[in-house]
Amino acid sequence: MTTKRTTRLRRPLLAGTTAVAAMAVTAGFMTAAPDQAKAATGPKLSLIAATDAVTLTSWKEEPGVYLDLGTYLTAEGSPLEFKVTRKSYKDPVTISQTVFDGGKAAKPKTLPLGTVKDFSGLPGFTEITLTDKAGKKVVSRAESFCPNNASGRVRPDAPATSKYPESCPTNPFTLGSVWGVEKGWASNTYAGSYTQPLKLAVGTYTAKIGVAKKYRDLFGIADKPATVKVTVQERSWEEGPGGAAARSAAAGEHAGHGSAHQAPAAHAGHGPGHAPTPAQAGAPETSGAGVSYNVGHGPLKAAPPALPWALKKQQQAARADMQLRTGDTAGQTDGSRKAPALKPMSQRPTGKASVPANVPKPDLRSLPAYGITISDGGQDVPGKDYLAFSANVWNAGPAQLVVDGFRSPGKAMMDAYQYFYDANGKQVGYTPTGTMEWDPRPGHVHWHFTDFASYRLLKADQKEAVRSGKEAFCLANTDAVDYTVKNANWHPYNTDLSTACGQENSISVREVLDVGSGDTYTQDLPGQSFDITDVPNGTYYIQVLANPAKRLKETNLDNNSALRKIVLGGTPGKRTVTVPAHDLVNAN
Repeated sequence: MTTKRTTRLRRPLLAGTTAVAAMAVTAGFMTAAPDQAKAATGPKLSLIAATDAVTLTSWKEEPGVYLDLGTYLTAEGSPLEFKVTRKSYKDPVTISQTVFDGGKAAKPKTLPLGTVKDFSGLPGFTEITLTDKAGKKVVSRAESFCPNNASGRVRPDAPATSKYPESCPTNPFTLGSVWGVEKGWASNTYAGSYTQPLKLAVGTYTAKIGVAKKYRDLFGIADKPATVKVTVQERSWEEGPGGAAARSAAAGEHAGHGSAHQAPAAHAGHGPGHAPTPAQAGAPETSGAGVSYNVGHGPLKAAPPALPWALKKQQQAARADMQLRTGDTAGQTDGSRKAPALKPMSQRPTGKASVPANVPKPDLRSLPAYGITISDGGQDVPGKDYLAFSANVWNAGPAQLVVDGFRSPGKAMMDAYQYFYDANGKQVGYTPTGTMEWDPRPGHVHWHFTDFASYRLLKADQKEAVRSGKEAFCLANTDAVDYTVKNANWHPYNTDLSTACGQENSISVREVLDVGSGDTYTQDLPGQSFDITDVPNGTYYIQVLANPAKRLKETNLDNNSALRKIVLGGTPGKRTVTVPAHDLVNAN
């Protein structure tokens, strides 16, 4: 199956071209066999409603109402934990449930094939009906559930913090994910930006929210739907003193990101202004949540929000206390005492540069390109055809990629060094690894580490046809690519550009790519995307190449390249691109 893109987009905005939609309920879902259906040793799960009445706002400027009804799934006795993986892009996504025995993880329980289709959550988990005053059913729908949604404690003796990641991945080339509801915690069942808004008239309704039978059978959940009274009101962004604030809330710009891994909407793209696209619109005002982690440096659809701001502040304080007790540092919350995530060294390293042979190193790998489309140069570069795309380089571990830049007084460039740490977090080596340069252009305005990755358009015989001008990068953990690899950090800190890449007057900068995470850049600007104005029609490959100069020290240099096949067509000014599926991944 192929996807043909003919829509021409004006630069610099590629609104929603890489959005990943949630999977709908599929008729082919395989139910568990009777002897597998009962969760005999799993947690006790319950669906609860935080309140018996909610008020939802229908914005005149928005397409409808989002059903954030305040229902949660609680876990008692033990956490609810899933590992979601695929061996390769030729294999289907599978899911297993972690079974706990005496508080420790025991043998995982493999769930039926077809339980999930992607990494966005459990499809068709909740079933929602709305009836009006007259008792007429006006809505009947099913929604996916991401266990990593907004969550909070339901009792005071529950763990102070949740060990599970925030949000479910949206990158179409995700390889592994961890989902969970901590013991004594509750996770919002609201599907956030994965769901579609509803057209509802102003008035009152009765909502009935339940868990689909296949999941009740699979996890032993009681058939006790929640009932919530819903009042729908209509407002405008411009009305009254709160109009501007309401507008920001509706656009997903209001959410605080105090803890580790949410990228503010203002840093969701590398285009000028960093304005959120429609695909990045956050949750409605009632949820206290907005655009979430995994949005990347481009117009990726935001995953459902992870934590309300008030809860984030509480957990951040608790996490800081735990760090003091365990010796952890920012970005590391598991007692591993790895390298500090963001704090740069105060001065250049001294002594002889060395890379111990047995020291843990990162493993940089590339994902196939996606979000591929044709665009033009607009008013800045008229008469040109460009091939725009998104690209991601990630770190498979087992060690972080830690690069510090140091500036000599009066020099425009920083000298960059890669650092190495032993299992106890002690620095045991370093090596020069190129430079960092200041990028003053709108949409950047930060320090770029040079030669991190390279993008090339290859001919059918895989000889180079065009090379992108983009080879310098601000490193940020924008995407959870595989949180099942060894030493994966489920709570990376520098997930957006505001935390990672310094200011113009910085004397030193630390840039980190954590284990399990990747950095997505959307190549949609002249000088970054491929100029295909004079490139003939035909079959080509987009190559994403990590560490092209091989200056960075890795565990493996043979897995740095990824190819994505495309077919160019059309005529000048009306070029087209056809993007065949990449094995089982059919995302352009």
